[in-house]
Amino acid sequence: MSNQKRTTLALAAALAGSIVVAGAPAAHAEVVDVNYQCVTPIGPKGAVSPIDIKGVKSGDGYKLTMSFQKGVSSSPVELGKGAMNPSAVIELGGAEQGKVQVTGPANSEAIPANTPIKISDLSGTYTPKKSGKVTFTAGVLTIKALGTTTTCTPKNSPGPSLELDVQGAGGSSGGGSADGGSTGGASTGGSTGGASGGGELPRTGPLDSAAALGTLGGTVLLTGAVGVLWLTRRGQRSAG
Repeated sequence: MSNQKRTTLALAAALAGSIVVAGAPAAHAEVVDVNYQCVTPIGPKGAVSPIDIKGVKSGDGYKLTMSFQKGVSSSPVELGKGAMNPSAVIELGGAEQGKVQVTGPANSEAIPANTPIKISDLSGTYTPKKSGKVTFTAGVLTIKALGTTTTCTPKNSPGPSLELDVQGAGGSSGGGSADGGSTGGASTGGSTGGASGGGELPRTGPLDSAAALGTLGGTVLLTGAVGVLWLTRRGQRSAG
């Protein structure tokens, strides 16, 4: 086989390797049905709502957004604009144990009596302390309205809605604790409990993931180029 053909095959293999690496997912997410059973001032209520949790790199941590696709409770009287304030807890699992508090804005429109209460998107900030795969699962939902508090607890042991492979501030692996979690919302911003490090963390945004995977792809391509040089020099020695 000529040196030119060897060079072409080696470059093709290197490029194919970089394409395979670029296809690796940065995070795993899915919508999970959560059976919320609520303790209300007028008695128990409940409903199943599909829950979606997203994580986007933000500064030294991740901005988490928890979305409810269906209402989970109702009120016997109309709730005027701004009368209902929701918050919830996201349970951490895997490499790090703990909770993240998420909050959202009050209802932007009046909610008629005896109709499902639509929960706005809830958000908060999570800063990793340990490295590894961390799961995010819907926890207790709290609804405050007209001086009353309704607490809704998942009763079907829902699975995680999101999993991220994170790098903690210390760069160590293994289980950890995030007691106190983080708090934040659309109107209050976010603050993180515990210490945070200055090391750069993995990114989950599409552009950030592409950049990270591109670096891995470049490593594969560089390895292919080294192989090309070795084959070429070997061919030259053989010809001599």
